[in-house]
Amino acid sequence: MTPIGIAGIGTYFPQKIETAADLVAASGIPADVLSTKMGIVQRHVADEQDTVSYMASEAAKQALAMAGIAPEKIKMVISHGSEYKDHIVWNAAGKIQHNVGAIHAYAFEMYALCAGAPIAMNIARSMMVADSSLEYVLLAAGSRENDLVSPSNQRARFMFNFGAGGGAMLLKRDATENIILGASAITDGSLSETVMLTTEPDAIGEGKMLNGEVVGRLDVRNADTMAERLNATSLPNFVRVITEAVEKGGQRLSDVKFMGITHMKKSFYIEILKAIGLTPEQSVYLDHYGHVQSVDQVLALQLGLAQHKIQPGDVIVLAGAGTGYTWSAVALRWG
Repeated sequence: MTPIGIAGIGTYFPQKIETAADLVAASGIPADVLSTKMGIVQRHVADEQDTVSYMASEAAKQALAMAGIAPEKIKMVISHGSEYKDHIVWNAAGKIQHNVGAIHAYAFEMYALCAGAPIAMNIARSMMVADSSLEYVLLAAGSRENDLVSPSNQRARFMFNFGAGGGAMLLKRDATENIILGASAITDGSLSETVMLTTEPDAIGEGKMLNGEVVGRLDVRNADTMAERLNATSLPNFVRVITEAVEKGGQRLSDVKFMGITHMKKSFYIEILKAIGLTPEQSVYLDHYGHVQSVDQVLALQLGLAQHKIQPGDVIVLAGAGTGYTWSAVALRWG
């Protein structure tokens, strides 16, 4: 198969920061619980200029700079970020393409919520293998879904860790390094209507208009059913997609040296690491950023490299899970 690899990565985060202490009054949750159990030491919060397309575009410019590639060489742009974006019923990928100057590319969106990054990587890889003209493909995502969660809604407390930011990867055809090895995903559609935008009074909270047109906040329906189902399936589904992604790439789970994964409560994060045979020293926990939807994977990769937790030749895994409910993973050989 034609090798597809990562040529550049980038992230962008708004300057404004909220700490655990800032969330205590609104959430009613003690600061130590927010920081140690829920993993919210701090998170970035978007200002007016920090739209989804702007944050994704700024991250994309960093990825291009890292790769040393002119934007005119990009032939396809995929936005895999939040559906809560600059405008309603709107293709953010076109705006990102324009912002970065990828004038020879076509652009579209794919959406799998917080499981989106590994799936977008697999889609791009498949299209690049099939179409030899796709030498460079840009994947970009932005999210500010913390706007959609009222901190007073206890049903949504597992979403209190949402933060804002952007991330991007530039993929290269016929690559000689950072090669995508395999990918896997699984969906449990029985949970497809458990997390939705609603107008329930306690979900809305302050009732702020979204995009100047819609009133609503993310809420959880059938919370007991959702919790019961996730408790039974989430760990085995994470292990399944991670294992399948590695094995599809001709590797063994024991070969994996690093995992970058969606931000979640600390105890479950440790449980997943243990289940696949890794330690916290072989991963990064995103408690200083929060959960930034499908930006988490490129952020974890960037931090892992900066902290020297990823070495040339290492097999690494990027994994995610998002309401819908979908689990995803992609395996790479770095360097």
